[in-house]
Amino acid sequence: MSNHIACWRAGAALTLMTLAAPAFAADEERPVTATIGGRLHLDFATFDNDGRGTPNKDDTEIRRAWLDVSGRFFAVDYKLEADFSGDRVEAKDVYVSRSFGDAGRLTVGQFKQYFSLDDRTGSNYGSFLERASAATTLAPLYRLGASWQANPGDFTWAASVYSLENIDAWQVKGRAAGGRVTWAPSPSAGDVLHLGVSLARESYDNPGANGVPGLRIRPRPAGHLSDGSRLTLVDFSAGRDTDVNKWSLEYAQVRGPLSWQGEFSGATFDDGAQRGDVMAGYGMVSWFVTGESRRYDRKTGRFARIKDIRHKAGAFELALRYDQMRGAQHLDGLPDLRRASTESWTLAGNWYLRDNLRFMLNVIEGRNRDRLADITLDRTRAVTGRLQFDF
Repeated sequence: MSNHIACWRAGAALTLMTLAAPAFAADEERPVTATIGGRLHLDFATFDNDGRGTPNKDDTEIRRAWLDVSGRFFAVDYKLEADFSGDRVEAKDVYVSRSFGDAGRLTVGQFKQYFSLDDRTGSNYGSFLERASAATTLAPLYRLGASWQANPGDFTWAASVYSLENIDAWQVKGRAAGGRVTWAPSPSAGDVLHLGVSLARESYDNPGANGVPGLRIRPRPAGHLSDGSRLTLVDFSAGRDTDVNKWSLEYAQVRGPLSWQGEFSGATFDDGAQRGDVMAGYGMVSWFVTGESRRYDRKTGRFARIKDIRHKAGAFELALRYDQMRGAQHLDGLPDLRRASTESWTLAGNWYLRDNLRFMLNVIEGRNRDRLADITLDRTRAVTGRLQFDF
């Protein structure tokens, strides 16, 4: 009996050691490794609605409750990630990949596509609770596909072919291809210049027909819980195949505790009978009052975790962003059917108690306008916050 107990204990210990082994420990002696990670984002929002439009309700939510397992399985790396915050479990990164040295890395499965600095910077590391309008409405997000990524010198590039469906939204049908290139000459801590460009071409099959979701651009100007303030900028839901071309230009700089960043993005929609155009842009500035710097990952061309917090009380960051998005839609050869815009100012304060624990507070003023009628449809002020932990 003692031998059986000893064997069981040894097996349990080996399992725990395998789960706890860091991903970089994989080698010929450890062909299978795994690490467990996750993030928990607890959000709240309170609104000051004006008399126009649908009022937003004060609310709280578990915005993200992610768990992931990543590591190596013999010759390939893998990642399995899911969000448990909603009514059902939602898959995020679910892929295998393999490095081919300096030539690059091949990834196959479901993963976030390569579009824009704002979207590629993880939700754990952004200066605001929400990304700007272009990243939340135009970026392809998690899709099934295959990609190649490389990091030659000061450049990064990534190209992918992907389906418009994902594991949880298989009703959306279509094909797409996209890519991103960035350049950051010799970045160092506290001294970064980043330039980038993203492109995507997507072909949707019958949006809005036969149970397929419609294709609409509807940003939330006052945060994730401001559904009452959503404005439709373009709507392609008549069941006709629709081609979409997307692009984004990126610029960012870090100079010690100061950084500034902006993107100019757009998309065209065409279903053979109608055409839609969307243009978006944002500019932001960030200042670490306590002297830290935003950290840049040169291998992926995006911002990463804040390191080297200088004070026992933590680090404190102030940030300000202006964000605008405009849309127009018309039948071929006819005047616009709709022309509208949404804009917002966001003032943010972030308190980093540790590099993986922070409290965020945003003050937002958002406004929607009907450009055809030249009237303001909605004006909303909001205070939003988050307690965030990741491991």
